[in-house]
Amino acid sequence: MNKLFTVIDFEIKSYIKNKSFVITTVIMVVLLFAASFLPKVFDLSSVTGVKTESVFSGSDDGEDTNESDEAGTDFYLYYDENDTLVSEEIANELFSEIGIFKKAENKDDMIKKVTEQEAKGGFYIKDDMHYEYYVFNAEMYDDTQMMFETVLANLHKQNYLIAHNMDLAEFAAEYEALPEGDVNILGKDASQNFWYCYALVILIFMLIIMYGVMIATSVTNEKSNRSIEVLVTSIDAKYLLFGKVIAGTLAVVIQAGSILAAALVGYSINHDAWNGKLDMILDIPAEVIISFAVFGVGGFLFYAFAYGAVGALVSKTEDINKVAGTVQMVIMIVYFVVLFCLSKPDGIIMKVCSFLPISSYSAMFVRIAMGKVMLPEIIISAIILYASIIFIGWLAAKIYRMGTLRYGNPIKITNALKYIREKE
Repeated sequence: MNKLFTVIDFEIKSYIKNKSFVITTVIMVVLLFAASFLPKVFDLSSVTGVKTESVFSGSDDGEDTNESDEAGTDFYLYYDENDTLVSEEIANELFSEIGIFKKAENKDDMIKKVTEQEAKGGFYIKDDMHYEYYVFNAEMYDDTQMMFETVLANLHKQNYLIAHNMDLAEFAAEYEALPEGDVNILGKDASQNFWYCYALVILIFMLIIMYGVMIATSVTNEKSNRSIEVLVTSIDAKYLLFGKVIAGTLAVVIQAGSILAAALVGYSINHDAWNGKLDMILDIPAEVIISFAVFGVGGFLFYAFAYGAVGALVSKTEDINKVAGTVQMVIMIVYFVVLFCLSKPDGIIMKVCSFLPISSYSAMFVRIAMGKVMLPEIIISAIILYASIIFIGWLAAKIYRMGTLRYGNPIKITNALKYIREKE
């Protein structure tokens, strides 16, 4: 065991001494922690909905410092053929949420100014039920037309009621009346938990892919420079592989844990300033964090051993992708299946995935956060996962031992397993 700890100590120090590892970790921790204080530095009331005293909140002399007409493209033109809106004042009162409206001399003049990008867009209003919308470049998400139609539809209703001598206020009160009800969630709120589950699934996927390849590359590098020939004469091959995998896991925990902690702690400190706007991503219950740690670490160990075995099958780093394709394909399939079924955590697919060692690392903590899962199910899933880690660790050590002194073309995994079975 002392030799194992020696390998772990050496490997983890290689991560800590790696400048890119340290710099990336420090930068991400500092940036995320600092970002949590943004509402106390800048006025983000448009996002948070809360006006806070900030360093750069601007003057408070009653003047509007955010004039929307400071540039030529910050207003809309309209030409009202039948004086549906009567005047610019009424138009701006009705469509205040869209922007400032200015009346054009005629339809052609309006189209010309929109074409020359002197205005964001133009509306040719025929009556309260018909119009044409002109815009130079259509954006991917443009809700201007929808907002305009909503206001115009309300204007049509108003004109109808007036024409039929009906009281507008009374009609609106009854027509728009909505039943009032209180929602009492006795269990979990899937809609609230969806986004942080989504983010955590992506996080563990990225960590497995990124660090798994690093572990495979490390093993292959030792073969390519023949240093493995010296190492295996002084220490058991299984200690070398286990040391690399455990050190890689510790590096992941240190880096990802520090970054995640910085975001969560910073947000908890400034929760009131954010007015809870980021709760759907950063307000993660303790039970979900614990389950993510247990199953996330387990999933990483499972695939790290697989990548370690893959690295032992080749002698050149450029050949890693030739033999790692199967492992990466499994990871990708699991990733897309879990994301696709994220909105149905109690579906049969997620239930099956939560017990398979290749997918339980993400599927089970999603079920814990969003679905119905009993404690015995969690325990059984964890036992299956960590028993599978022991098995694949043993198998990877055998492949590693077999592949360390074999050079040349990449070894097929089927041939490696056949050789191990014959040796046994």
